[in-house]
Amino acid sequence: MCLAIPGQVVQIVDEEKRLAKVDVTGVHRTINISLLDSEDGRDAGAQPGDWVLIHVGFAMSRIDEAEARTTLRLLEMMGEEYEQELEEFFSSEIQ
Repeated sequence: MCLAIPGQVVQIVDEEKRLAKVDVTGVHRTINISLLDSEDGRDAGAQPGDWVLIHVGFAMSRIDEAEARTTLRLLEMMGEEYEQELEEFFSSEIQ
């Protein structure tokens, strides 16, 4: 099963490649945030402090903190599927 997991952007680590460090339940990973940028370049997408939904190493959308916390609670209730998704996320990293 593939899930989108909430994470909070900690810092932009490579502006040109649009890579950011995110915190997901206390673990930091580098993800790609380019899908959140506007096509005209006026909106830089995710910034430090923003919450995003992450799927296969890409931020798919910005969400507010309340939605992130609610989503995390719901995912935790899924049990094994959520734990497996977290394990796969934590073992991966974009370089």
